[in-house]
Amino acid sequence: MAKKKAKEQPDTLASIERTLWAAADKLRANMDAAEYKHVVLGLIFLKYISDSFDEFRSQLTARFQDPEEDLYWEDATDEDITGELEDRDHYLAANIFWVPAEARWGTIQAKAREADIGRTIDNAMVAIEKENPRLKGILNREYGRERMKQVRLGELIDLIATIGFNDTEHRAKDVLGHVYEYFLGQFASAEGKKGGQFYTPKSIVSLIVEMLEPYKGRVYDPAMGSGGFFVSSEKFIESHGGKLGDISIYGQESNPTTWRLAAMNMAIRGMDFNFGKEPADSFHNDQHPDLKADYVMANPPFNISDWGGDAMEADKRWQYGTPPVGNANFAWVQHMLHHLAPNGRAGIVLANGSMSSNTNNEGAIRKALVEADLVECMVALPGQLFTNTQIPACIWFLARSKPRRGEVLFIDARSKGEMASRVLKTFSDEDIAAIAEVYHQWRNGDDDYADVAGFAKSTALGEIRSNEHVLTPGRYVGAADAEDDQASFAEKMAALTGQLKEQFERSLTMENNIKEKLAELGYEL
Repeated sequence: MAKKKAKEQPDTLASIERTLWAAADKLRANMDAAEYKHVVLGLIFLKYISDSFDEFRSQLTARFQDPEEDLYWEDATDEDITGELEDRDHYLAANIFWVPAEARWGTIQAKAREADIGRTIDNAMVAIEKENPRLKGILNREYGRERMKQVRLGELIDLIATIGFNDTEHRAKDVLGHVYEYFLGQFASAEGKKGGQFYTPKSIVSLIVEMLEPYKGRVYDPAMGSGGFFVSSEKFIESHGGKLGDISIYGQESNPTTWRLAAMNMAIRGMDFNFGKEPADSFHNDQHPDLKADYVMANPPFNISDWGGDAMEADKRWQYGTPPVGNANFAWVQHMLHHLAPNGRAGIVLANGSMSSNTNNEGAIRKALVEADLVECMVALPGQLFTNTQIPACIWFLARSKPRRGEVLFIDARSKGEMASRVLKTFSDEDIAAIAEVYHQWRNGDDDYADVAGFAKSTALGEIRSNEHVLTPGRYVGAADAEDDQASFAEKMAALTGQLKEQFERSLTMENNIKEKLAELGYEL
């Protein structure tokens, strides 16, 4: 029977996901994806903490009544126990959020069909924040807005009520985390370009975490979105038998709603975090000015031109050159290096142009980084990994203290990955393991490491200098279609131009055929 139950769980989760997504989709008539994301995830969060509260309440009741338990109360009446169950200290001591009576799910659901259900939820969120200071300012409190259909909201509450988070703590967090990740991915797809601002594809996050192995120390993401890197760090530590308390989490996000979403993402997992006093721009209002992190993991927005660089030319973070005003890629890199501890390491997702561009001082900054021996590994990624952009991307791995001085490992992973849908690709667990393994073998100096033609090569700085400090892996590992090769680019452009010419000719032929048919019927265009 146990095997059957374990086998059925994925189907149960899939059913929950489909049902909730269909319910969330109903709200789209009145708001866009960016808004209803917070509506749905806020309610899921409310259901989770209420279920966790009820589950612990039941456990307390049993302990009060069981002579074998430490809290046994021999002469207690039902009234005594009911009163004791309202002592918030019991819950706080067990790291359980205290949920006031007016905010408990049973109370909310009982009023789901009332005309002012939105206001009831807003009041519940205010009460929860008041009782739990670490949630202050992170819960959505806009359910009572006039634009939100209260009938739809009631339907959504009834559907969310079907999710049970009150089994065991492990299963509750497992189900919640699974549903949360599913929704973040779905919302990213629904929002298109904007969705990528808060969501980094899971397989890219997993790859960086597997390569950096953030077991212990301070972990920082200055463009954290919904906090995906932190969640994967938790999973990595747990899967390798470590303790979650061994890492300290620091992040920053400028978008207020996404900042709250990240905080909620941490809170549902019981993770301590420091996201600064407020949502803020990492360049102009650094919330962690004195932080020196052991690990930096980030997927900052690609190629942003309006980052305010013209007001920051003399900034102390630009140790390797002033980044161009029209592109923030190397501003991000230097901001993260500034916050890296003496033995710290970083994994940063950037647009491919960062590996070869010589525009507006970018080549000079890249050269300075290479010559300072800060670049440890470069990974070229396949296309179609991101929901929000088709810009080719790569991962820079930087280290303050490299074990292999004077060398850079180049990995060309463009042939890896599999299509998860018609438009999106993802890395399999095997892909992630293959890339991470060759990196660790190289970094640790294992005898098993060997260059793999077309995939990985350890390259001395002298060879990189001879290539004018271009860091495109295809140039070093032996790939025939190196992305920055000018001859290859010319060939591709010639082929594409030929195809376009052919399409134009076909279009003209079809247009003429239509005109002829219309003329036969006595019509002229």
